[in-house]
Amino acid sequence: MNHISPAGDDKELLNKFLKDNQLFYGPDPEIMRDHCIGPRSEIEDKILNGGLDPHHVNQVRGLILAALDEGNTMVEQMGAAPGAKWGDIVASIYTANGDLSMIAPHGVVGFAACCHYPIKFILKYWEKDRTVGIKEGDGFIHNDARYGGIHNTDQSMMMPVYWKEKLICWVSTTIHEGENGATEPGGMPPSAESRFDEGLKMSPFRVVENFELKRDLVTFLQNSVRDPKLQFEDMKVKLHAVLRLRQRVLKILEEHGEELLIGTLRKNLEDVLIEVRRRIEELPDGTTRVLTFPDSTLRENALLKFSLAITVKGDKMTCDFRGSSPEFLNRSINTNQASLKTMFLTAFLQNIWPDLPQTMSVFSPIEMLFDEKSLLNASDDTPQAMSLIPIFKAMTIPVIPMTKFSYSLPHRYTAVVAPQYDQPATFIYGGLTQNGENVGNFCADINGNGQGGRSHRDGEHSVSPPFAAVCDIGEMEVIEEELPIVRLGAFTLAKDRVGFGKYRGGLGYEMISSVRGTGFWGFMTGCTGSLFTPSQALFGGYGPPVYALSKIRDINIFNELATNPGKIKFDILDLMNNQPIEDGRYSTHEMAMTFEICQQGEVYMMCQGTGAGYGDVLLRDPALVIKDIEEDLISHDTAREIFHVVFDSRTLIVDEEATKAARAAERKSRLSRGKPFDEFVAEFVTPEPPENLPYYGSWDDPTIIYGTSSGKRIKMKATEIQSMFMPNPKDVKISQLEAELLATRAELEECRKHKH
Repeated sequence: MNHISPAGDDKELLNKFLKDNQLFYGPDPEIMRDHCIGPRSEIEDKILNGGLDPHHVNQVRGLILAALDEGNTMVEQMGAAPGAKWGDIVASIYTANGDLSMIAPHGVVGFAACCHYPIKFILKYWEKDRTVGIKEGDGFIHNDARYGGIHNTDQSMMMPVYWKEKLICWVSTTIHEGENGATEPGGMPPSAESRFDEGLKMSPFRVVENFELKRDLVTFLQNSVRDPKLQFEDMKVKLHAVLRLRQRVLKILEEHGEELLIGTLRKNLEDVLIEVRRRIEELPDGTTRVLTFPDSTLRENALLKFSLAITVKGDKMTCDFRGSSPEFLNRSINTNQASLKTMFLTAFLQNIWPDLPQTMSVFSPIEMLFDEKSLLNASDDTPQAMSLIPIFKAMTIPVIPMTKFSYSLPHRYTAVVAPQYDQPATFIYGGLTQNGENVGNFCADINGNGQGGRSHRDGEHSVSPPFAAVCDIGEMEVIEEELPIVRLGAFTLAKDRVGFGKYRGGLGYEMISSVRGTGFWGFMTGCTGSLFTPSQALFGGYGPPVYALSKIRDINIFNELATNPGKIKFDILDLMNNQPIEDGRYSTHEMAMTFEICQQGEVYMMCQGTGAGYGDVLLRDPALVIKDIEEDLISHDTAREIFHVVFDSRTLIVDEEATKAARAAERKSRLSRGKPFDEFVAEFVTPEPPENLPYYGSWDDPTIIYGTSSGKRIKMKATEIQSMFMPNPKDVKISQLEAELLATRAELEECRKHKH
């Protein structure tokens, strides 16, 4: 029987039926793959073609930025989440069509850059839906990164602003809330094996009507998380911040009129777009490349390729991420391309063009290329709770190829800086507090990453996370009032764990923590960089070292301190090497750790990382080397063996001539150790990744992708990537133990045979 297609009125009726009865409004690929600003609306075109007074535009722009700064400060002052208190927040304003125009001067760029996705979803699907609609007094919430976001711990409140019954713009606030009901507390579960383990996955929906939270929906959300107080408090905080923003915008409309406000928001976008095209055009044509490797899925060790090639031709730039690792069906480290782009934007607005207004139009002239089903462009069905692993790389590695483009320019827009330490090194926690409250969140140490060395001076110590220059690490006295975590130590900078160079990276600090006052508590981490150096250096510098997680279990440190406090020095190297506490179970691991229950007084230790070094270590001023010794940042051995400085151990006076001779000898030694490039390639390069190497991504050909799924090596075309499936580490361990047991039984049986 031939299929008969409907025609005329029947076809129109069928299309209406299908539209009115859509099964599921999932993430819209058309929205999620588009990082460019939309075309002008009819009113924007009319206003801009009519001409705007630049002085009036500047005045309105200043008023908007002041309002955003006020909204950002309100969230920081009132927020309950650690992320709110220490600056993991933003306030933003968007055009009526949902394009991000401005963010608060001290906000997190990535948070704002991702909210245009849910706003555009709301406009496309809910505005004309008879069961939803958009009206004055509405507020929408969302957190699912698949609809636009970084990861599901971040919750956004978005509100339309109306003037004379006309939609003028949108305002939003976002907080890294942390706890969201995921399979592990704190919202960032390394053990998530599907998206259904991630906890709350809020597609954009209305939670505010007539400027008030709907308590039925609030209760539903509270009932879905471990910390209902946190959920309610910060929903109120975000709402009142957007209400204040709305109030300020209405005041601007009263004083300056709707055309100037609408025109300013759009002109801000287009002015930046024009400037970015100009800056691209002044770069030399060509391609620069960089690659790096997260070294863990957070459940097992693996080399996951993150590949980036940036090509400039005229006023166009292409960022090519093809050849990167395939996605993982049952590991939480995937990210979608929209999330990756928001943090990639952060790299440009903090380290490459930091003088530009912070708006999404920075990326409008830039094309981005991805393989389907790659780690950086994962499908919606993959878990993405720990997307931080690839997107932290996205905030740091663009510095390398962009510096190579811009280094020779007569004018640069920022100092050249080597990559910042790019891992979320902190403890995530969960359990009952000393006050009997159920909580789960993360420690703000994530905000203390070391800066990379710069072309003119050393990097700053523990200055900020790569995603926001003004976040804070928090005050332990405040934290200890709310949580049973006790910090054993004073944020000591990690001596010798440095990204060396002509200018060294800024150091990170040690975190030595324990817990008391609770009968139920646990820690986990979500960090790589224990096997492969986390951040690459610039122009001959050294990357930071790899870092470990250490523990002392089966002890109560508080009993030890009560009986013999002078016996213990709270220094990770001293504690682990000298093991001063008898009967303690000392262990060192990779930094990735799924949630585990700890007992009162057990000690957990990790180190915040160092920024990468800039330039050759042999070019470092010996006076700076000695200064680092005096400040206890490096040891005498490091000064001699790495920097080849000769000095008196007691007086620290440098022998200038002996230092010159030592460095000259090292240069000769380098030449003797070196090999011609062709000879090196012939010895070192293999046709494929070694079989024993858990390697994911392209090797020498970006069109061929390697991976290991269900324990078997797979070789794929980049156009036909298969999702990787990893066995449960517990099952792997059980299989290993069973094999050992069988082997032992066989040995015993052999012994019995020989005995008889």
